[in-house]
Amino acid sequence: MNESQKAFLDGVRAEIPLLIGVFPFGMIYGALALNAGLSVFASQMMSSIVFAGSAQFVTAQLVQDAAPGFVIILTIAVVNLRHMLYSASLAPYLRDLSMKWKVLLSYLLTDEAYAPSILKYEKEGEQPFSHWFVLGAGFSLWFTWQVSTALGIFLGARIPEELPLDFALPLTFIAMVVPILKKRPMIAAAVSAGTTALLAYSLPFRVGLILAALVGIVVGTVLEDKKGLL
Repeated sequence: MNESQKAFLDGVRAEIPLLIGVFPFGMIYGALALNAGLSVFASQMMSSIVFAGSAQFVTAQLVQDAAPGFVIILTIAVVNLRHMLYSASLAPYLRDLSMKWKVLLSYLLTDEAYAPSILKYEKEGEQPFSHWFVLGAGFSLWFTWQVSTALGIFLGARIPEELPLDFALPLTFIAMVVPILKKRPMIAAAVSAGTTALLAYSLPFRVGLILAALVGIVVGTVLEDKKGLL
């Protein structure tokens, strides 16, 4: 086994604990998308093309609520703003890759792929084949998401509502976020966003998610800037 294959498999292995929580969430998305009125093709293609679980859930729910198009687009844009931060965080380690690699890894960059990748880079620094680790983590997540979505679409309404699958993703996100909350601005951003999301939960069209994301970004940015001035 050469170094690139070894790094790829290391990425897959690092991703496996997170996939346990992702699989039921993908099934729920598949069933939810159908119930929201999306076709089988559109539901699966959203997983293949958009490939962003939180944005897909928000889209399905807003479609079901008959929300205006601009609200759907704005909500998705704000929810996905964090990917810009992920990209900026990984950019120093990936800057020397070819454009093909950058495009591929950008497409596969998700919360679940970012978490183990940045932890590896922060621990070991940039290595000759470390981008294969990111590819392994991203591809295993992508493959799991496609399969779980298809299974959710196939099972559809046959998934019992009382089956407690919806707890899986919050636990997955907690497992991803907690290990990287090492600085006060990060902790403050997470706490402020979580608190805002709870307080704004009752707002229509999931506007509370937008508000929570903006509050977290502002709090984290302001505290990081103040830290830099000290």
